[in-house]
Amino acid sequence: MKLPIRLLLSGLLIVGAPYLARAQEGKLVLYTSQPNQDAQQTVDAFKAKYPKVDITFVRDGTPRIVAKLRAEIEAGQPQADVLLVADAVTMEDLKKDGRLLAYPDAAVAPFASGTYDKDKFWFATKLITTGIVYNTRAPFQPQSWADLAKPETKGQVVMPSPLASGAALIHAATLTSNLGAGWGFYEALKANGAIVANGNGDVLRQVAGGEKLYGMLVDFMAIREKAKGSPVAFVFPKEGVSAIGEPVAILKSSRNPDAARAFVAFLLSKDGQELALKQGYMPADSRVALPAGFPERGDVKLMDFDAAKALADAKDNTRRFVDIFGP
Repeated sequence: MKLPIRLLLSGLLIVGAPYLARAQEGKLVLYTSQPNQDAQQTVDAFKAKYPKVDITFVRDGTPRIVAKLRAEIEAGQPQADVLLVADAVTMEDLKKDGRLLAYPDAAVAPFASGTYDKDKFWFATKLITTGIVYNTRAPFQPQSWADLAKPETKGQVVMPSPLASGAALIHAATLTSNLGAGWGFYEALKANGAIVANGNGDVLRQVAGGEKLYGMLVDFMAIREKAKGSPVAFVFPKEGVSAIGEPVAILKSSRNPDAARAFVAFLLSKDGQELALKQGYMPADSRVALPAGFPERGDVKLMDFDAAKALADAKDNTRRFVDIFGP
């Protein structure tokens, strides 16, 4: 017997209703390396949209939060539903180990190729580039990566260590893959007296304080500091910049995958991307404007980056850097 169309549609709505309800209720645990203020703003914005989801977050640096996650998985007691960390290489490692859950229906049309996993296991939520910061009292204003190896900058360049910063390791992998000199670029920096600092914060401190006049630094730190009146300026070099995407992913062990999908969808939505803009970051969605102090989006050239290759080459890239600059 054929059922009327109205009854069929009604039945479909009934079947679909539990999924929609589950997507907006229950507990959800986020593990993140976002700064505490950003993490709290992200959680609060999601709660405003999904008030029936009881979302909490645990925050630490990417290496530590991932180590915590892996330890829990090994113990058979994973707690996180969603992971939001600094870089795609970390996500590729977890994907390789079968720890992530794909989200094939994620809306990625406005996002550039390379900013999300081709199999849709992880998705960039913003773009944090690394360029050149310089002290405004410096007599020379660099416009190119090659400028950091010129006599004008001799002994005045500082960079974050890939041993301390995942963004710095990705930066090194990106530059050596895109610049014609490859690792010869870093050898030239060493010969020109460049030094290595712990992380991005140390680079900013040295350049803003005049201890060094030039550095490699993530964009938002320099641009925010300049807005506060610090004597620094930021350059997006003409060859292009490296970028990390602060990707988000659902854990395969999630106990609430429907709410987890809602969280990912929120971050990729217009509201989520405008939150990234409000926080002072470059949204990954190409339709959303850039924050104050940034150039036009078309003036920012992103260098090619292959997260899977960077993962495969990570140990070799670290060794090459240590060979040049020491541990």
